[in-house]
Amino acid sequence: MPYRLAALALTLLLCACGGGGGGGGDAGTTPTPTTPPTLRGVAATGAPLVNAQVSVVDGQGKAVGTATTHAADGSYSLTLSVTSPAAPLFIQARGMDAAGTMQVLHSTVPTVSAAMVGHVTPLTNAVVALALGTEPAPVFAAAATSSSQLTQMATATTAASDFLKTLVKTQISDLKLTTLDLLADASFTANKSAHDLLIESVRVDLARSRLNVPVLQIGNKFLASPAAEVVVELPTAQTELLKTTGATPANAITSTLKAATSATTLLGTLSGLDDLGAALNQLIAQGKDITTVLAHPLVTGYDRHNGRVKTDLGAVLYDYSVANRQFGRLQLLGCADDAPATGTCSKVLVGALISDTSGTVVDVFSDAVSYNKSATTTNKWNLVGNGKKLAVAVHPLAFAARKSDGSPDASLSPNPGIGLQVEIQAQTPDPLPTNPPTQLLSSATVQLPGGFSIPFAYCSRPWLCLSPTAGATNLIATGGVGDLAIQRAAVGWVGGADSTRGAKFVVNYTLGTATENRNAYLRADVLGEPALARFPALDGLTSNLLLRAVDLQGGTYAINWATWAAANPDLRLIEIKRVFRPTDGTAPKVLDTAVPLPPKASVTLATAYTPTSTVTSELWLQAMDAQGRRFHTRYTGEP
Repeated sequence: MPYRLAALALTLLLCACGGGGGGGGDAGTTPTPTTPPTLRGVAATGAPLVNAQVSVVDGQGKAVGTATTHAADGSYSLTLSVTSPAAPLFIQARGMDAAGTMQVLHSTVPTVSAAMVGHVTPLTNAVVALALGTEPAPVFAAAATSSSQLTQMATATTAASDFLKTLVKTQISDLKLTTLDLLADASFTANKSAHDLLIESVRVDLARSRLNVPVLQIGNKFLASPAAEVVVELPTAQTELLKTTGATPANAITSTLKAATSATTLLGTLSGLDDLGAALNQLIAQGKDITTVLAHPLVTGYDRHNGRVKTDLGAVLYDYSVANRQFGRLQLLGCADDAPATGTCSKVLVGALISDTSGTVVDVFSDAVSYNKSATTTNKWNLVGNGKKLAVAVHPLAFAARKSDGSPDASLSPNPGIGLQVEIQAQTPDPLPTNPPTQLLSSATVQLPGGFSIPFAYCSRPWLCLSPTAGATNLIATGGVGDLAIQRAAVGWVGGADSTRGAKFVVNYTLGTATENRNAYLRADVLGEPALARFPALDGLTSNLLLRAVDLQGGTYAINWATWAAANPDLRLIEIKRVFRPTDGTAPKVLDTAVPLPPKASVTLATAYTPTSTVTSELWLQAMDAQGRRFHTRYTGEP
């Protein structure tokens, strides 16, 4: 249906329905329903969004229902709290995906009926963004005063969905989807069906242009670079989608490509990937010893994954077996190939949530899998690892400093600061607490897109540290953000080309006698002026209740970040560490604390430390968003 006809038809339908009710009765009247309507759906990012919080508001911005998605399949169901909610319904789902990143996604039900379906996925989030002309989250937060925007959203939803399908038309063709309802397919489940694989095969992001215009970014998830292939200016798109005649939403596309490319060959093999997760769960449930696990066909072809060798993988699976854990559904994260062939990918990155018998998520698993089309007696998909001896990554970084009362520390300028966080794996992974990590390499260099190179060296930490001296192989870690951060204010070599999504960094290092070059791509733009509210913050600190050095040293101090987590549901805390820095300049003591997975938002700093000299005491918190940006906060303890 042309965009203008779809929008006109939906407008007439809304006028006829009056925002709710049913048929029958006298002419000119609409009977008042006596039973509240129901709403069901699936929240998924490919794999189910398990234990996610679903909230629903109506067209007047009134809260009309909440639910929690099922731990097994991401489904939800609720009876609305009112009998006659105003159309449209606006849905939000918040939770952690199978990659361990926090997601805040939206959907809508344009017209109200007795029984409704409203799925919540990255693609429905894109539909809502197109129909609103902006990011959905702020509109949802202010829904009580946004009724006019919600009316526009309902009017433009069908046209927005049709337009989005043109942006992913190659994937739709490859998956042989002849009919597709992105919002309300009654048969949809997150089980590697064609609809589900469409969600997983494209990278969907909301961002801001250099002129601060909200944009939708679409791309093939299985390319080496995460740079967006299709970019759509949301305000322009909405203007076109609301037109009743002459609508041309393609005018809002600012990129050269008008549709994302596709991993055509790969998509034809992925429907059986969930068989691998089921087989792993069966292996775990059988309680096999490590020797038996290592001989199983699921892992016999395993090489290595970021330094994790086959015996390490066996230890992980055995540990899951002993603790009675199970894999959730696998989620596609991208391609592990250095240079993927056109239309395919030989090693696919996957993630899965690991849960206990209560459905509580206790771990996040990630690895790489490959497909063997010739397999007849074993699974066609099996764990193989990415073949890399270590991991490398570059992330957008922002850093803020706070005093012991939680207020900004004026002694740091700029505060917040920005830059790039470089992660070059320096130690073997630690699959079990009894296996201490060992050193992998001593030094590396990182070449920026602008052509400058920066040295890194071993510092007895999981990642190499930024080195002030070329050729150094052994440093003393500061424990602070400067160990990993190329800060724009401190390093004059960081330019605009180094700070944009898709920027390519080349990491060079030597392992044994072999020299390797690895590429790392920036997943998102470096934020120019990150909001202070985005940085992890502790609850309860005031001028009368300070963070004291003795608390950080004592080993029984509990910290809580629930208020910050509630205000930033798209961020997850990933690191907690204490740094005790001697004032005489000797090596600092760094104590790491394991961060609990959401929804937990508190932990006890359990390891005590008694300094033998005068020290300054710091608490460091690191969070990440769904696009990989890192936000660091440093608290300085009161002496």
